[in-house]
Amino acid sequence: MTDGESGRAFRLAYAPGVTPAKWVNIWTERMPDVPLTLVAVPAAEVVALLRDGGADAGFVRLPVDRDVLSVIPLYVETTVVVVPKDHAVTAADEVTLADLADDEILHPLDDTLEWTTRPGLPAFTRPATTGEAVELVASGAGLLVVPQSLARLHHRRDLKYRPLLDAPQSQVGLAWPTDATTDLVEDFIGIVRGRTVNSSRGRTPAPAAAEKPAQRRKERKPSQTASGRRATPPSPNRRRKGNRSR
Repeated sequence: MTDGESGRAFRLAYAPGVTPAKWVNIWTERMPDVPLTLVAVPAAEVVALLRDGGADAGFVRLPVDRDVLSVIPLYVETTVVVVPKDHAVTAADEVTLADLADDEILHPLDDTLEWTTRPGLPAFTRPATTGEAVELVASGAGLLVVPQSLARLHHRRDLKYRPLLDAPQSQVGLAWPTDATTDLVEDFIGIVRGRTVNSSRGRTPAPAAAEKPAQRRKERKPSQTASGRRATPPSPNRRRKGNRSR
């Protein structure tokens, strides 16, 4: 850690549905002197926050503008349809877009999926947020198609969700301003990529243990005694000491 980093926090933004806990825990273990501050931001505002310097890095839903941001794609989420618990869809383990042809589908303004053609019938209104759309599903005003993490985030006992096989999917990635790739950002990238603390690509690898100089030992030649004199092999005709036979 450089002197410029001492005493400051690493600011990590994340969109709804993303769970950064596992990476934060590793950071806390490896970087105890640099606190990590989490910034929860609506999905549509994460990129602007990074551009304005409001966070050092952030988990975003792709695609994003890569002219000013560097991005590491991480994982793709399953898309699901959220329905009332007594809806016919719940009888199946998974459904297709064709199964929703006669249903009204809510389209919140913060939708994170990129649609070429939206499924079903348009609902009577466009809610501002996914949370508001979930409330409308519970009231029977329509169905909602979202990444599975958002269905879990807004879970209600009176609602169910099922995987939607042929719907577009949401991909999550780590993004940061390209011109602000600091050492702390590099440290967090290493954690997300799964590098160990001793990785050769890490910025502060653990020091290697000092090697002790090998102690040289003088090897004795098998033909020499401890005094250094050459040993004389016993004569084959020489009798062993002992009592002579009479």
